[in-house]
Amino acid sequence: MLKVLRRGSTRYLALSAVLLTVLLCLYYANFNGPASGNSTAVTSSVSVALTSGGALEPQREADAAVALPAGEQRPPEEDLLEPEADALVAPDTCPALPSAKTDVDTVEQFRTFEFQPYWMKSREYWDTRFEDRYKLRKSKWAKLPLKVFLVPHSHNDPGWVKTYENYYHYQTKNILNNMVDNLQEFRNMTFIWTEISFFSQWWESAHPTKRRIVRNLLAEGRLEIMTGGWVMTDEATTHIYGMLDQLIEGHQWVKNNLGLSPKSGWSIDPFGHGSTVPYLLKMSGISGTVIQRIHYAWKQWLAERQMGDFLWRQNWDPDGHTDLLTHNQPFDIYSIKHSCGPHPQVCLNFDFRKIPGEYTEYSLRAVPIDQFNVKQKAELLLEQYGRTGSLFSHNVVLMPLGDDFRFDHDIEWNQQYSNYKMLFDYINQNKDKYHAEVSFGTPSDYFSAVRERSENFQTLKGDFFVYSDIFAEGRPAYWSGYFTTRPYWKVLDRELEASLRSAEILYTVALNRARQHGFNKTVQLLERDYERITKARQSLALFQHHDAITGTSKSFVMHDYALKMFEGIQDTLFIQQRCAQVLLVKDAPLSGLSREVSWNKVLSNRPSQPFMNFLLPDTDRESYEKLPQKVPLVVPRNEPRRIVLFNSLAQQRQDVVKIRVTTPHVKVLDSEGNIIPYQVNPVWNLTHSARVPRDANKETGEGGAEKIESVLQMAKDLFEVVFVADLPPVSLVTYIVERVAEKNFQARSVVYCSSCGRNVGDASYVPPFEVKGMQTGDIQLENYRMKLLFDGRSGFLKAVTRKTTGHTTQCGLQFAAYPSAQFHSGAYLFMPDPNSREAERDILGSIDGQNHRDIQIVITSGPIASELSVVYNPILAHTVRIYHAAGPLSEGIYIENTIDFEAPPKNRETELFMRVVTDISNGDPPEFYSDLNGFQMQKRVKVERIGIEGNYFPITSMAYIQDSSRRLSLLVHHAQGAAAWQPGWLEVMLDRRTLYDDSRGMGEGIVDNKRMLTKFWLLLEEVTSQDSATASETFSRPSLFAHHLSNSLLYPANLFVVEGMTEIPSTGHQQSDHSTERELVLKKKVVLVSRPFPCDVHLVNLRTLSDVSYTQFPSQSALLVVQRQGYACDIGAGVTIPQCSLEVASSNNADGSKSPTFHKRTFFSDLNMGAIVQTSLTGLHQIHKFESLDSVEMSPMELLSLNVTFVL
Repeated sequence: MLKVLRRGSTRYLALSAVLLTVLLCLYYANFNGPASGNSTAVTSSVSVALTSGGALEPQREADAAVALPAGEQRPPEEDLLEPEADALVAPDTCPALPSAKTDVDTVEQFRTFEFQPYWMKSREYWDTRFEDRYKLRKSKWAKLPLKVFLVPHSHNDPGWVKTYENYYHYQTKNILNNMVDNLQEFRNMTFIWTEISFFSQWWESAHPTKRRIVRNLLAEGRLEIMTGGWVMTDEATTHIYGMLDQLIEGHQWVKNNLGLSPKSGWSIDPFGHGSTVPYLLKMSGISGTVIQRIHYAWKQWLAERQMGDFLWRQNWDPDGHTDLLTHNQPFDIYSIKHSCGPHPQVCLNFDFRKIPGEYTEYSLRAVPIDQFNVKQKAELLLEQYGRTGSLFSHNVVLMPLGDDFRFDHDIEWNQQYSNYKMLFDYINQNKDKYHAEVSFGTPSDYFSAVRERSENFQTLKGDFFVYSDIFAEGRPAYWSGYFTTRPYWKVLDRELEASLRSAEILYTVALNRARQHGFNKTVQLLERDYERITKARQSLALFQHHDAITGTSKSFVMHDYALKMFEGIQDTLFIQQRCAQVLLVKDAPLSGLSREVSWNKVLSNRPSQPFMNFLLPDTDRESYEKLPQKVPLVVPRNEPRRIVLFNSLAQQRQDVVKIRVTTPHVKVLDSEGNIIPYQVNPVWNLTHSARVPRDANKETGEGGAEKIESVLQMAKDLFEVVFVADLPPVSLVTYIVERVAEKNFQARSVVYCSSCGRNVGDASYVPPFEVKGMQTGDIQLENYRMKLLFDGRSGFLKAVTRKTTGHTTQCGLQFAAYPSAQFHSGAYLFMPDPNSREAERDILGSIDGQNHRDIQIVITSGPIASELSVVYNPILAHTVRIYHAAGPLSEGIYIENTIDFEAPPKNRETELFMRVVTDISNGDPPEFYSDLNGFQMQKRVKVERIGIEGNYFPITSMAYIQDSSRRLSLLVHHAQGAAAWQPGWLEVMLDRRTLYDDSRGMGEGIVDNKRMLTKFWLLLEEVTSQDSATASETFSRPSLFAHHLSNSLLYPANLFVVEGMTEIPSTGHQQSDHSTERELVLKKKVVLVSRPFPCDVHLVNLRTLSDVSYTQFPSQSALLVVQRQGYACDIGAGVTIPQCSLEVASSNNADGSKSPTFHKRTFFSDLNMGAIVQTSLTGLHQIHKFESLDSVEMSPMELLSLNVTFVL
C-alpha cells in the first residue's frame, strides 16, 4: 500500500476511502441495530440509510422484490434471521380496545327475559298485542304498502342422515337439474343456492348448455349464490381457520367458475349464531345476511321492538366499520309451515308440494289454487304476510319458500310456481284494494328494498348462544349438547387443520422456490401434488358443515366424514414431507449439476429413483379410529439419527419434543452439534393385568379369592426422550440423536410409585431408572416459577402457589358426570336428568367405597419436566406436567386426559366433565369468558332460571375466569362445552354418551365413542390493578402469553425422522482416498422468513391460489392471511416471551389504533415477491397495493388478507 501511495495513485486512494466508509457504516449500523437475543442470529449484508429522524438504520442490500445481481449469493437461510427483542407488555404501548357502544348488548339483555312465558304451551308468541299492532299497521298500508319477496330455496345438508355422496346422487343433482329446466320456463321465478360443495360437483358434470343457462340466470338476478361458502358452516364448534378456509374455498370457486362475488349471506340452519360469521362475511364483501335459529325469547323480544333487521357489530369495534345488516327470520324454523306467518296451521295451506306416495301434513291440508278459491286464499295468505310485515318498521317481508332438499321432483316446481303465481297475480291486480305487492325475489332484492325505506338501524353486539326451541315439545330444549358431542371427531378436525396449514405454508414456499431456481422436475411433481392439497381443503371444508363438526349426523355418516379427514391428514403429511425435502436438501456442489440430477446421491443403498422420500413422520396411525402411535427410533452405535422439526408459527417458540427410542443410552444435539438438555423417561404400559390374592380375612385367617387388577409397568425396550427445542419462526430445524457409551444418569428421570418398578412377565427385570416408593400424604411438584399441591389419595391438583408473589390459589381438579335425561339429552340437546337422586355422578368411584376403581399414581421427574399421572382404569388416565426450562413453558400447567368410555352400554347416559374449583371471586352470579371460534372472547353471565343446560357455552380455544387480582385460563385444543355454574368454578365437558335420540331428526343416540386424548394448558396469571370503570368499558382479551401458548397448542411443531440419508464427500477440494472429511446433504436449518412477525400477529395461512384458467394447477399467487390478536394490557405483564417483539401504533394513522403488520424488512427468504395487494378476506376484491410488506398496517383483532405474487 505504501508503494502505491508513493506513486500517488488517486484510484487506490479513492478505493481505500470507500472501504473505510463502508466499515464505519457497518459498525454504526450494527451498533444501532436491535440487541442480540439469539445466538443463532448473525449479521447480514447491510447498507446505511437515513431515517426521518436522522438516525442511522440498517437496510438490506436486496429487497425481496429485487433479484440479486448475477453471481452474488444470498446469505445462508439459517443466517437470515435478525435478532429480536423480547415481548414487553407495557400500558403506554399496549393498544387500547374500548368495548363497542351499541343499542343492544345480548349479554345484558338476555338476563332480563322471561323464560317461561304464558304462551309456551301454544308455541306461538303472537298475542293480542301483536294482533292490535298489525291491524293498526294495516290501516296505514296506503302510505307504506306491504312489499313481499318470496324466495324459493332448497336447504341441502352435505351429510346428515345420508352421506354427502348419497344426498348428491339421489337428491341434490336432481334439484339443480330441475332448477335449470324450470327457471327457463318460469320467467319470473327466482331461486337461491348456498352450498358450493354440491354446486361445484354438479358443475363438473353439467353440460356446457346448462352452464351457459346458469350464467345467464345469475346475470339476470333470478338465481343468486348466497354466502358462497363450501358449506353452511356451524358457528359454535368451528375454529376461525376452518370457517375462513371453507369460505375461501367456496368464494374462489365461485369467482373462477362463475365470475361473480356473493352479495348476501344465508345462514338458516346452524344451531345458534355467533358474531364471527358476520365479521367474516363483512370483510369478504357481503353486505347483508339472514339468520334463523335463535332462542325463542330473542324471537319474541326482537319482534316486539320491530328489530328484525339490525346492524351486528363486533364487541371491539368503536366506529361501526364491522357493522353488517342482519335479518332475523321472526318465526321458529325455515320450513313453509313455520315461516309464512305467525300461525303454522294456516301456513300449511300454502305448501303445494304433492308427490305420489308422500303423505305429509301439508299434502293433506293444501289444495290447489283456482279461480273459485283464489280470492279467499290470497287474502288468507296476505294476512299472514301482513302480520309478518308488522314485525318490521319498513313493512318489507322476506318470505322463504322451501325446506330440506325441496324441489328434488320436477313436479314440485310447477306446483309451487303455478299456485303462487295465481295468488300473486290476484293480489297485484288489486293493489288499490290491498295496498300490497308480492313477487318472487332474492335476499339481495330484499336488502335493497329495506335500504330504500330505512336508513337507520339499531345496533347489536354479542351472540345468540345458547339456542333453545320450544316448538317440538312445548317446553325449553337447550341445544348445548352438540358443543361436545363426538369429541373424537372434533379433535380429528383440528388435527387436519394443523396439518393442512403446515402443508399450505411449506407448499407455497417450496413450489415458488423451485420455480425461481428452475428445478422443473420438482415443479412438475409439486404441481401434481396440488390435487392432494385441494382435496384436503375440501375435506376440511366439508366437515365445517353444521351437521358434521357438531357430531349431529348418523354414525355411518360420521364414519364417512372421518375417512375423508383421515385421508386429508395422510395427504397433507405427504405434502409436508416432500416440500420439506425440497427446502432442506443443499443445492448441488460446484460441479455444474442441477440439484435434481444429484438428488439420487443423497440416498444410500436405494434404487436410482428421484425424489424418494427420506423424511418420515414419527407416528403411525392404522386408522382414524385409533390414536397415533410413536414409531420407535433405532439409534445404532456410531450412526447418529436426525430428526427435523417444522415450526409453522411466525414467531420464535419453545416446543416440547418427544421421541421414542429403543435404548436409554442416547443424547440430543442441536443443529450446530451442541448437546442440549434432555430427559429420558420410561414408557408406561397400561394394558397388563395380573391376578392378585385378596387380603386374608382378619377373623378366620383364610386367604381371599384372587382378583384381577390392572398393573402399571414400564416397557422393557421402549423409552421416551424429551427435550425443549428453540425454533425460529417458520423454519425447518434439524436435531441429532446419538448413542452414548457412558450411562447418562443425569438425564434419566426419577420415578415415584407404589409398585410400578416390577414387571409382571419378567420378575428379574431391573428398570434403568431410579424408582422410589410413594410416601403417604399430599404430593408437591414445583419448578422455579410455581409449586403445585396434589391430593395424595385422588392424585388430582389442589392448589397452585406462584413463587414470585407467594400467593396460593386454591385450584382443585374434579371429574364427575351429569346423568342424562333420557330422550331429552342427545346429540343436539343437553339436559341432566331431573329425576336423578344425584345432580352429579361420581363416575370414577369413591376412593373408600366398595366400587372404587383401581387408582395408580406415578410421578416422573427429570431435568426437563416433572409430571404426575393418575390412572382410573379404564375410563381416565390423567396427567399434570410442569416444565423446568427457562421460558414461557415454565409459566403454565400442562394437562392431558385419556378417556375411554368402552363399548356401550357401559357409561350410558353419561355427560363427563372436568371442573376446576378455585377461590377466584368471579362474581355472583358468576361470570366467565369463552372464546368465539378462536377469534375473540365473549362475556357469559350465569342465568340460574334456565339451568346448567342453558349456561353451557361453546369454546374452541380457551375460557377464563378472573377477579381483581388473578385470572385462571384454560386453553383447549378442540371444541368443547364450558360453564361456570358456581363462583370460582370453570368446567369443560369431556365426552358424552346417550343411548336415546333427542327427537331433533338424527334418529339415534351417541354410542360410537372412541378412546381419545385431550390436551389443555392451565394458566394462573396476575392482574395488574386497573380502574374499575375503565375495566368495565374495555373489551376483555386473553393475555399475550395465553395467545402464544394457545397457538403452540393448536399448531404443534411437525416432527419428521430422516431415514436412509447418508453423508457425501466434500467437493470443495481434492480428497485423498483416506480422507474422512465429509459434508451433510441436509441443511442444518432453513428459515423461511427474514424476520419473525410481531408477537401479536398470527400467521393464519399462506394459501396458494389456483390458476384462473386451469384451476387444477397452482398459480404464482398466494393468499397471505394474518390476524392481529388483541391482548390484555393488565394480564400477565410479568411473563417474558423471548425474541417476540411488538410493533406500536404508528403516529400517522387517523385513529391511532393501527400499527405495522410486519417488522421492517420482513420478506420470504430466497423468494422474489412482485405484487402485494390487500384484498377482501377471501381474495375476491382488491383494496390497496403495497410496494413491500413494510407498508401494511392493521388494527388489533382484525383479519387481513394479502394477495402475494411471486416472480421468477
